[in-house]
Amino acid sequence: MNKPFRKFSRQTAHEITDVAFNTVGGTITAVLRVTITLLLIFLCTGMIFACIFAYYVKTCLSTELNITLEDYMISLSSVIYTSELDEQGNVTPLRSLAVLDSNEDRIWVEYEDIPLNMEHAAVAIEDKRFYDHKGVDWYRTAGAFVNMFIGMKNDFGGSTITQQLIKNVTENDDVTVQRKLVEIFQAMDLEKTYTKEEIIMWYLNVVYFGEGSYGISMAAKTYFGKDVSQLDLCECASIIAITNNPSRYDPFISSENNRTRRLDILYEMYDQGYISYAEYKAASAEEPHFVRSENDNYKQEIYSYYVEVVIDDVLNDLVEKKGLSMEAAQHLLYHGGYKIYCCMNEDYQAIVDSVLQDVANLPKPYRETAKQLQSAVVLMDPYSGNILALSGGTGMKDESFGWNRATDAHRPAGSAIKPLAVYGPAFDLGLITQDTLVNDTANITLSGTSWYPRNYGGGYSGVITIRQGLISSLNTVAAQVMDKLTPAVAFEYLTDRMGFNLVTADCDYAPLALGQFTNGVTVREMAQAYTSLDNDGVMTRGRTYYMVTDENGNIVLDNRANETSQVFKANTARHITNMLQGVMTGGTGVEAQLGAQVAAGKTGTTSDEYDRWFCGFTPYYVCAVWTGYDMPSYMYYSGNPAAQIWKRIMQPIHSSLPVKYFTDPTYWGVPTNIFGDLAVATPEEETLLPETSVFPGDNPGTESVIPDFTLDFGLGW
Repeated sequence: MNKPFRKFSRQTAHEITDVAFNTVGGTITAVLRVTITLLLIFLCTGMIFACIFAYYVKTCLSTELNITLEDYMISLSSVIYTSELDEQGNVTPLRSLAVLDSNEDRIWVEYEDIPLNMEHAAVAIEDKRFYDHKGVDWYRTAGAFVNMFIGMKNDFGGSTITQQLIKNVTENDDVTVQRKLVEIFQAMDLEKTYTKEEIIMWYLNVVYFGEGSYGISMAAKTYFGKDVSQLDLCECASIIAITNNPSRYDPFISSENNRTRRLDILYEMYDQGYISYAEYKAASAEEPHFVRSENDNYKQEIYSYYVEVVIDDVLNDLVEKKGLSMEAAQHLLYHGGYKIYCCMNEDYQAIVDSVLQDVANLPKPYRETAKQLQSAVVLMDPYSGNILALSGGTGMKDESFGWNRATDAHRPAGSAIKPLAVYGPAFDLGLITQDTLVNDTANITLSGTSWYPRNYGGGYSGVITIRQGLISSLNTVAAQVMDKLTPAVAFEYLTDRMGFNLVTADCDYAPLALGQFTNGVTVREMAQAYTSLDNDGVMTRGRTYYMVTDENGNIVLDNRANETSQVFKANTARHITNMLQGVMTGGTGVEAQLGAQVAAGKTGTTSDEYDRWFCGFTPYYVCAVWTGYDMPSYMYYSGNPAAQIWKRIMQPIHSSLPVKYFTDPTYWGVPTNIFGDLAVATPEEETLLPETSVFPGDNPGTESVIPDFTLDFGLGW
């Protein structure tokens, strides 16, 4: 009875065993197949990734792989020289004007002068395989990337001393994969060129140690008041402790944090065999005596206004012409050992400074005020574009890179803009001549706007010539000429031809006819634009330097060629100059006369008399002067303080120069009738102008009407 059952059980057991074996075998086979498939996928993906990565490195990173420490040489200061440029374009340096000090406290220490304990402390805590790797510690790098991808963190870490050096000299510390990859390749490239001794020397000289101190020499002076060669083991470890995070391990901020990391460094030095156990115990037991010390030898120079503009111009040109970032340009300028040959005339600059620096000699208001009169001056050679002298304020300068009113301040130009925006373009297009008649009256409706200005004092002169309108700076005449010219044309002249940085809202009657611009203009812009009147319509771009060379004499920036643009026709410029001579001899600029030396110029006064300008020129030079207050308010001055300052500067400059004359217009032109036939019209209002007279230097036979004003000319003058 039991046999069949036992037989059946044996067969069932065999079958179950076979099925189980087959199932396990099948599972293993499936697992193997899946595993192999996954391995093949990973292998193919890895190969594809490797190809893509290689292509990316070749096409996207290859241009950034070349780096030399000499490109970031920090031991050489740049120097600005006064200089001359001869007709062959050769620059002759005259005198050292300024040494460009960095805003970083740093003194270079050669490798042989670096304490061995300082080097070993840095290596022990920052990069223990420094002496063995080729710029990259692949163990730490692999761990950093795993931490980044798995831990989803942006803190890559894993940087070697070589990589940290690159980050310090390039100032490129973006937290991106691309930056890290670039840094890795740069590190490997750097180690092919420099020895370990050179790399550690550079690292210890460029790293930041807090408290404004860069490099171990300044750190030793700042924290211990010692030379770096005098530091013991404990003090070396204390300084190296700061590098990881100066705001955390600065002993003046937290002595306990510094102590904790110092002990870690000392242990790592012992553990890695750099110091003995006895040295480790002695240094760990020592309590360093931190003494806050100032560097008595370091004193930031106060740069002159001129030097500051030279620095700004060179920086901007390095960015624009060399494609550098502003940070890189600043680093190269202050540390690259550049020689900068500037255009300053020291004698002329001394004259400008003598006028503006002694506030006791400035024009005095007739109503007492606690506010200090401010002024800005730019003196230019209209033919070369050389800015010969410049000042951005009154009184003694007490800080570097403060407010420079010659280049930073944008103020409304008032009527000083009229020759450039109104009369110059209208002459250029043949709309007017000096003898064109215009009706100076309140009863005028302009075709393109409902706006119409008034003249200062509310009086009108009736039918007068264009010449008389400019000499008397009549707002009504400027508005009528603008109406015929159109604001669009005037705006194009100022922006496209002269380079004024105006906003779209300024393309309108009031801003262009009366100089009431939204953001204003700078004194430098005005001086540059006026060179077009002094130079037969050719505007020469202002320059403060001729050339910049590196320490070996190689040209970095070449600014010797004059940059010019034809703003007006030559005869237009001569006509405007001829009329502006009338402004000087009997118009609103009489107080700026230079005696025998002929001159031309235009006053400018803005709304509420917040700004007073005088932009004038001789056959030799152009000089633009602005006066006012930093916080705009009414100026209680008799006459025009800008014109008075202009004279005080230009008179001594021209005292030793031969008298020179402007070129007269070659074609006087037939009076146009764009305002209608006014030859027989009679003034309907009381005239403000005296009898006619002939100006010295006028075209023979041409009569002109002049005002006899010597005091406050008010709005529009």
